[in-house]
Amino acid sequence: MNIHEKYLNRCIRLAKNGLGTTYPNPLVGSVVVYNDTIIGEGWHYKAGGPHAEVRAIKSVSDAALFEESTIYVSLEPCSHYGKTPPCSDLIIASGIRNVVIGTIDPFDAVAGRGVKKLMDAGCNVTVGVLEEECRELNKRFFTFHNKKRPYIILKWAESADGYISPARRKDTAPVWISNSYSRQLVHKWRSEEQAILVGTNTVIQDNPGLNTRDWRGNSPVRVVLDRELRVPGNFAVHDKRIKTLFLTGGATRAEKDNSVTETIDFSVNIARQISDVLYRHRLQSVIIEGGARTLQTFIDEGLWDEARIFKGSSMLNNGTRRPEIQGYTASEQHIAGDRLLIVKREKQDD
Repeated sequence: MNIHEKYLNRCIRLAKNGLGTTYPNPLVGSVVVYNDTIIGEGWHYKAGGPHAEVRAIKSVSDAALFEESTIYVSLEPCSHYGKTPPCSDLIIASGIRNVVIGTIDPFDAVAGRGVKKLMDAGCNVTVGVLEEECRELNKRFFTFHNKKRPYIILKWAESADGYISPARRKDTAPVWISNSYSRQLVHKWRSEEQAILVGTNTVIQDNPGLNTRDWRGNSPVRVVLDRELRVPGNFAVHDKRIKTLFLTGGATRAEKDNSVTETIDFSVNIARQISDVLYRHRLQSVIIEGGARTLQTFIDEGLWDEARIFKGSSMLNNGTRRPEIQGYTASEQHIAGDRLLIVKREKQDD
């Protein structure tokens, strides 16, 4: 790892502190280095708040060091006025003349303009250090802006013999295949994404809250496929505490109390239509926690980016089979007896 990679790696680690709180903005980390020593650092925490470069520059106690310092930032500094002034202007005004950037920002209002502004001002700019890692950091942001859809995560738990639910249930209580530690991890994931989607049968069978009750953080927007609006009004998804988007086949409901209804055609390209609706609602990511049919719909249409699969140790012997998916295993870990596989699609255009 060379010197630039060392400090960009620090930027990436800092940026991850904002996962789940920066939407619709990207995750960004920044450090200011003088004489091979970090003298300032920061990350973007929340839209409307100071950007990473601002936090890093403001944290430096001796501004006289800027002229001989280098600022590192995981994503191209902005060059436009949004809720905050342009970070590129602040870098120039501070007197920092060496700038190292992980990757270009795909957002139309930036997209190379920040780099150009810095270079026009006489800064020495290096772009593309740990670029793949920086793009992975903002996979949601890049997917949303480049592919015009949310980053799609599939999630399910399956038994040791490959079933995700039993053939028969004694009552409406959920049948847990994964353990309590894995379930808490799922709530952490929910706090990191903007939306969570389930089908009608999952809601009617389990009456889930689809919130982050087992983890501190924001609850995602609930998206419910309810073709004929069959979900009873006293179910948890109607509790008004979290914005809920109902996707129907034509049935409508008055929009009120954090509830929105959208219509799609359930006869063709369901996953694509869902993706389009979520994009219109400016949702950059979604976890699909539906049943096998819902999950398989996204798989068959090729609209997914990663799958998070818990493999439990119990046997169900019969029931609903797991979805059929092809991809490559990016990672595997053990969680108190459960195995967690992270499967990603082969790299290809949608």
